[in-house]
Amino acid sequence: MNVGIVIVSHSPKVAEGAADMVRQMVGDSVPLAYTGGDEAGGLGTSVARILDAINAAWSEAGVAVLVDLGGAETNSEMAIEMLPPERRERAVICNAPIVEGAVIAAAEASGGSSLAKVQAVADELSSQ
Repeated sequence: MNVGIVIVSHSPKVAEGAADMVRQMVGDSVPLAYTGGDEAGGLGTSVARILDAINAAWSEAGVAVLVDLGGAETNSEMAIEMLPPERRERAVICNAPIVEGAVIAAAEASGGSSLAKVQAVADELSSQ
């Protein structure tokens, strides 16, 4: 069972494009979901939609969430807090560039790596 990947962007097109890159480069071996934009279709994020994406990509191995800007991170943190306690500790936010981070995290997850390893590999990108 592989770690799931969730992509959260303020832009629906950015979220969809990043997910498309993951699928083309990694295939279907990793649970993947994305969300972007607010309920009206404009720029923004939605806690409810992020929670839906986390549930859609859920894996017993956990879920790594990649975000583009501060508001996406804050709303992702709130969505994670809304998860049942037994799932909450298996959902993490990666501090990585959204597109490159999603691809690298998914590639690492596709090899069966742990959630901690997937997060560490993605987070390494932010220090480079």
